[in-house]
Formats: sequence, structure tokens, C-alpha cells
Amino acid sequence: MGCLAFSTFGFSQDTLTISRKEIGQKALAKNLQIKIANENFKSAQADYRQSNALYLPSISAWHTAISTTNPLMAFGSKLNQEILSASDFNPALLNDPTKTKNFATKIEVLQPLINVDGMYGRQAAKSKMDAFQLQTERTQEYLELEVNKAFMQLQLAYKAVSVLTKANQTADANLKLITNYFNQGILQKTDLLSVQVRVNEIKNQLQYATSNVQNASDYLAFLLNEDNTNKIYKPLETLDNSIAIDVMNTVLSGNRKDIQAMDKASQAYEKMVLSNKMSFLPRLNAFGSYEMYDTSFLGTNAKGYLVGAQLSWSVFDGFKSIGKLEKAKADYQKSSLESQQYKAQSQLELNKTNRQLRDAENKVNLSKLAFDQSQEAYRIRSNRFTQGLEKTTDLLQSETMMAQKELEFLQAVFEYNFTKEYVQFLTK
Repeated sequence: MGCLAFSTFGFSQDTLTISRKEIGQKALAKNLQIKIANENFKSAQADYRQSNALYLPSISAWHTAISTTNPLMAFGSKLNQEILSASDFNPALLNDPTKTKNFATKIEVLQPLINVDGMYGRQAAKSKMDAFQLQTERTQEYLELEVNKAFMQLQLAYKAVSVLTKANQTADANLKLITNYFNQGILQKTDLLSVQVRVNEIKNQLQYATSNVQNASDYLAFLLNEDNTNKIYKPLETLDNSIAIDVMNTVLSGNRKDIQAMDKASQAYEKMVLSNKMSFLPRLNAFGSYEMYDTSFLGTNAKGYLVGAQLSWSVFDGFKSIGKLEKAKADYQKSSLESQQYKAQSQLELNKTNRQLRDAENKVNLSKLAFDQSQEAYRIRSNRFTQGLEKTTDLLQSETMMAQKELEFLQAVFEYNFTKEYVQFLTK
């Protein structure tokens, strides 16, 4: 767990120290995008469960109460109640019956037997559910990448504050030295003003760096779905000052979760084409009911059952089925083309990122060399300045260059490490 501590960088908020492992666990448990992806999967899963109706019976029950003087309904009600007598065939009573009450309880069962189109529809729902499951897993992988990036950005922001704090201390020391020289009449006022301008520049940069820490902390809190009010995160691990060179994969994997999801989506559309084709075939369904009639509420004096099977065939429905089939074919073709395009774009992105990784490695090496050289240059100029052999402007330029090259080196390390993780994400 993280611990609370007072910030050493001058922030008014409490500082919450966090580790890379901790934020990864929190993100998977609390991130809103993951929760949305899970709900999308549950929705697809519910659609698939609805297709269980293809095999399972549907059972319904109801109770009906009527009071009628309709000749047909009155005669039928007495017949269902099994109370019909010879006097009920009197033409006068048949044509003008007295008020008749009927209470009917009915339990009905419908059992699908052969519905070929429904079978393919169920397979389509299963492929759709699998696609959403794969998309959810890919979302988790992307969140892991994004959280790592945010964590490294926070590390970089704190490192920038540290570098600029050191530069600020150096600038203050130089200002004190120049002020003494000015008071002794060794330097002109323009030299003192130049140093004061430099000190103000460093303090301004330090303020911006402090704000970047807050921005990086806020974004990390957003990914973790946490309230960051009056709090700021501080990474437990510091930013690496070196890189590890690895041989990266340059071939796109067909087992990548998002690519598998695209393939599953295409399968779903393909099954829907078959489902619409099979809708032209007849369907066979069984049905049955058990009925109870009486002259009183919920009575069961008269009972009867009905069982049967129905073979139905929609011969022509005004081109509705044909239109649905044509639409399903177009959707399937579109899905196949989108899958093909997505794979090509993914390979293109992988190729580009691999080149960026090589460029980032070269940038790290060059920026490290430049930083080392700027350090040495500043050391030499600082020594020569104390001996009166260097101008104030040269010293300031050297000090500025050293801080700038250190920040560039840290930025290059960040870019390389993130690009390497991105390559791993693209080939995962």
C-alpha cells in the first residue's frame, strides 16, 4: 500500500508514494475503460444466452375470466366447462343465451425442434461474445501500456524538477559569486543583470516543471479512477538513467487479441449470412397446452389438453428475407475488408515503431554524449571564470547548456523505454 508524506518539492498537497506494481493492480480493478469493456462483454454474453431459446421450451400460464351473452362464446364456454345439456340446444337459448360466466386456466408449452437458421444465429452470437471477450483482454493490455507510460511521465516530471532544482541552486550560487565580484568592482552591472535574468529563467522553468508533476499525477489518477483532490502522486522507483537494448520482434502476431477479435467478428457476420440463407427452409416446432375451465374463480372442474407439431414455411414475404440476406452478405464483406485493412495498418504501425525504436536508441546515445560534454565544458568554464579567464556570458551559456542537455537526455531515455514497451504491445 502507498503511504502519505509531505512533499519535498514545495507542493501544498499531500504526496502519495506509489509503485509501478501497485498502480497496475489498481488500474485493472478500478479503471472505467475496463469496466465499460466488461459491460460490453456482458451485453454480448446476454445476447448469446438468449439463443438458448433455440433448444429450451418456453412455458406460459394465464387465467382468464369472462362474462358474456354472445351466442357463440356462451355455447363454447359451457362446452369447455362440460356442463352442456340437451336444453342448451333450444334454438331460443342458442340465439339469445343468458349471461354466462367462464373462468379458464391455461398452461402452454412451445418447444422448438428444427430451426436451422436459429442454429447459425446462435453460432453468430457465440462468435460475437468471443470477440468482445478478446476486446476486453486487449483493452486490459492497452491499459497496462498506458499506465506504464503515465508512470514514466510522472518519473520524468519529478526528474525534471530535480534537475531544475539543482540548476536553480547552481544559478543562485553563481549569482552570489557575481554579486560579490560586482561589489568589488571586478564586473560590470550588465554581468550582474545577465545572471539575474538567468536565475529568473530557471525559477520560471522550475515552476512549469512543478505544474507538469501535477498534470502527470492528475492523469494517473484518472487512469486509476481515483479522486486526486489535494493529493499528488510520487513514484517509488526513479527514472532510469540508462537503457537496456533488446532484440525486438518485427513480425505481426496473428495471436494478438485485437486481431483475433476482428476475425471473430468476421465469423459472426459469416454465420449471419448462413442464418439468413437457412431462413428460407421450413421450421418444425412442437406445442402443447393444458386447460382448466369452471364457473368459479380458479376452478378446475373441467380439464383438457392439446398437443401437436407445426411445420411452417414462409414462402414469400415481400423480399424481406432476400433483403436481409443481401444486407448480411454486405456486412460480412465489409467486416472481412476491415479486418484485412486493420492487419495491414497494424503491420505498418509495427514497422514504423521499430524504426522509431532504433532512432530513439541513437538519440539516447547522442544525448548522453552531449550531456557528458556539457558537464565537462561547464566545469572547465567555471574554473576559468573564478580565475578571471572567462566571460560571464560564456559561463551562463555553459550552465544553461548543461541543464538543457541533461533534460534532453532524460527525455530520450523516456522515449526509448516507452517505444520499447509499445513494440512489445504491438507484438503481444
